[in-house]
Amino acid sequence: MSHPVSRRSFAVGLVAGVAAAGTGVAGAADPEKTGPTPPPPPKPVSRTICFVGGYTKHGPPGGGSGNGQGISVFDMDRDTGVLTPITTFTDIASPSFLAISKNQRFLYALSEIDDFNKEGDGSVTAFAIDPKTGSLSKLNVVSSKGAVPAHLSIHHSGRYVLVANYMGGCVAVLPIRSDGSLGEASDVVHNTGPRQPERASDNPQGNFAVSDHSGSHPHMIHSDPSGKFVLVDDAGLDRVYVWTLNIDTGKLIPAKTPYYDMEPGSAPRHFQFNHSGRILYNLCEQDSKVVVSNFDPATGAISDIQTVSTVTSHFRGSTLAAEILISASGKFVYVSNRLGDSLAVFAIGADGTLTLQDEVWMHADYGRALMFDPSGAFLFCANQRSDAVTSFKVDKKTGEIAFTNNFTPVGSPTTFAFMNTQV
Repeated sequence: MSHPVSRRSFAVGLVAGVAAAGTGVAGAADPEKTGPTPPPPPKPVSRTICFVGGYTKHGPPGGGSGNGQGISVFDMDRDTGVLTPITTFTDIASPSFLAISKNQRFLYALSEIDDFNKEGDGSVTAFAIDPKTGSLSKLNVVSSKGAVPAHLSIHHSGRYVLVANYMGGCVAVLPIRSDGSLGEASDVVHNTGPRQPERASDNPQGNFAVSDHSGSHPHMIHSDPSGKFVLVDDAGLDRVYVWTLNIDTGKLIPAKTPYYDMEPGSAPRHFQFNHSGRILYNLCEQDSKVVVSNFDPATGAISDIQTVSTVTSHFRGSTLAAEILISASGKFVYVSNRLGDSLAVFAIGADGTLTLQDEVWMHADYGRALMFDPSGAFLFCANQRSDAVTSFKVDKKTGEIAFTNNFTPVGSPTTFAFMNTQV
């Protein structure tokens, strides 16, 4: 005979069942839901990726071709600086200069050519970067709006790529779209000025090397640290041009003093600012000099402080300076001398002036680009004629550099770009 269950007895039984399940009483828990705790997901591993570009067989006439295959991608050992090849993106002609966006999602590469279109322009290619592998996916290609582009940079705002067209005698502003691809130029400016001599009067003794002064040859374009001004080294007209950039329209506007005249024949090539943005270090190619100047961040005005040679006083012969870098500490400046096959190391004084403290053999031929890895522990040199990249260990306290004995084979290298990533 069955007995009815009261509300009280039902409630007591329910509580007891719940308690049994909570205390692991046999039969109270679902056996399929028990078992060992799964291990935590592996922590991301950080790595450093190095991109190297240079001259390929497809280059401008007159010696612009080379042995490169495209953009080579390497994994860098952070302890030794050794570069291990990952892949090479080959569908690009003579990517002689590279730049990576601040968010490390996009890479921009110019092609130093003069046959991209019927107008005889070079080109700029936008790539998306795979954050795990460093592999590149082409987004689009646009005209650089001038022949044989030599340099590009990303404006401080992140909204424009700035391009210096060496043979085209002009600079261009290329808008960056939301997906990282490039739009057609929002502005193109052609430089004009009087003919300059092939050599400067303050040449090193025995220097027979000349720079092309047949007309305007913009060699570098970059914004100052604040992003207010855009500066251009014109190696053909021996001038530093200064503009502001209208962020909304992408138009360049001449500064109050639109250009600064350098030593005739000196061929200003590349420049660096100190961390305050008030000292400008300008490297002149033909006479291998660094011109140290005050830079007014309010007006863009430039005034000289010092001119110093990138080779020691005992040097005799031909040389052409190529690249200039400033250390992350802001205490040292480094310069490559192509024909002299040397690296100059300068100490920066409290007033911004430079003292040459060392000159180091490149261990290769015709070193052009210099670049620190992201940590600043290694300095890399792209040796165009040796088809190799060499590296140097950096003493961050003294500024001294020591050859690592590491050679990385790359055809006709001219440029680097580094990024840190996690996999």
